[in-house]
Amino acid sequence: MAQETSHHRIVVVGTGFAGIGMAVRLKQAGYDDFVVLERADDVGGTWRDNTYPGCRCDVPSHLYSFSFAPNPEWSSTFSPQPEIEKYLRNVTDRFGVRRHIRFGHAVEEARWEDGRWWIRTSQGEFTAEVLLSGMGPLAEPSYPKLQGIESFEGEVFHSAEWNHDLDLSGRKVAVIGTGASAIQFVPAIQPEVEELHLFQRTAPWVMPRPDRGITEVEKAVFRRFPLVQKAFRVGIYWGRESMVLGFTKLPAIMKQAQKVAEKHLERQVRDPLLRAELTPDFTLGCKRVLISDDYYPAIVQPNVEVITDQIAEVTPTGIVTEDGVKHEVDTIIYGTGFRVTDLPVMDLVHGRGGVSLREAWSDGMQAHLGTAVAGFPNFFLLIGPNTGLGHSSMVFMIESQIAYILDALKTMDADGLREVEVRAEVQAAFVDSVRSSMRNTVWTRGGCTSWYLDSEGRNTTLWPSFTFRFRQLTRRFDRSEYRTLAM
Repeated sequence: MAQETSHHRIVVVGTGFAGIGMAVRLKQAGYDDFVVLERADDVGGTWRDNTYPGCRCDVPSHLYSFSFAPNPEWSSTFSPQPEIEKYLRNVTDRFGVRRHIRFGHAVEEARWEDGRWWIRTSQGEFTAEVLLSGMGPLAEPSYPKLQGIESFEGEVFHSAEWNHDLDLSGRKVAVIGTGASAIQFVPAIQPEVEELHLFQRTAPWVMPRPDRGITEVEKAVFRRFPLVQKAFRVGIYWGRESMVLGFTKLPAIMKQAQKVAEKHLERQVRDPLLRAELTPDFTLGCKRVLISDDYYPAIVQPNVEVITDQIAEVTPTGIVTEDGVKHEVDTIIYGTGFRVTDLPVMDLVHGRGGVSLREAWSDGMQAHLGTAVAGFPNFFLLIGPNTGLGHSSMVFMIESQIAYILDALKTMDADGLREVEVRAEVQAAFVDSVRSSMRNTVWTRGGCTSWYLDSEGRNTTLWPSFTFRFRQLTRRFDRSEYRTLAM
């Protein structure tokens, strides 16, 4: 039997920080006619899916959480993955939004037709007046194109799809990639494996990780005196915010920070030849700055080999590099990140005239305030283009966007508006200002190629300024920037 289409005022997609935060704030603002579509069987987003050994956040715990739901129980200053996933589940239940979630509903297509959004999922169809996307950029694993990979007879998986059923003890493991995930799971698996072949395309800059356990006394104080925890959070925020100057305006600051990373490498890697291989040839900050105290100690162990020659092909029993050497392995683990500038949502969402986001973004991902896209009425993105950060908490940016979207909804209600669509010229002006601000940043002038950049070398992912500036810009929904249609 054909399934009946379910209509709601608002449909939210995704249950990571963006989707859950949006759902909570919708309820608090008095909106009840909404559903949250989630392809998995529980909430958590990237913190549900990434369960590799050693997974943790590289932003301090007390800042990487909702301002409206402080958590006095963090075990350390940099939270491990299980605690963040548990936190998101607790927020979901504590604020009563679980009943709005439809689990196992993978969005297959969303199309604007006849003044509403038609959303097709793996378990039926929905229509909505407003569509909110919380499908973040760290959702779809990125796989390199390796010649011969289909012939490999061993085990293959991505760090974001960790095979916990596989015992790595005694195995000969190839790790491809040296990014934020790899520097966490490599130290965790190195003691278990017989051999670890680390294929490094580009050496990352690694800073010391100032992590420590949070004492029971501190937790008790945070529970008893919430303002103390709030002050602690504010201190972390401004400390992180001061880093923006090095990334965007004062390269001398970044050069001083780079000396810290160089000393860290020198202390932990004594072999000058290996140290040379692990020394990046770009300015610190051009790629994501990584933090770890156990990555270098792990890769100097006798069972680890760092390989800097490019991969030529994969054979049934190993990997051959361009120097002709064959590395015999029985397991390949990808630590190659995510499809950040090639988001799957680009093919799923279609606006006016059936135009897809991919078509609309033929000149690079772009959105007004990283939130609204011209040609896509009543559609708002959370963690959209140029909202990413290289220094602070994405939760701060998410909450800024949530406030903006709520003000848009309130404006629609107050003014009797059926449709709001950002004007193309407004979007273009915003994108031009962002690209202009990006020109002299370390991300574009630091001498590297990174996942921050799209295929044309444009940084369409990061916000090139202070986060408080973004919050100022998103504090109020300006109706004059939008084409509107009354009821």
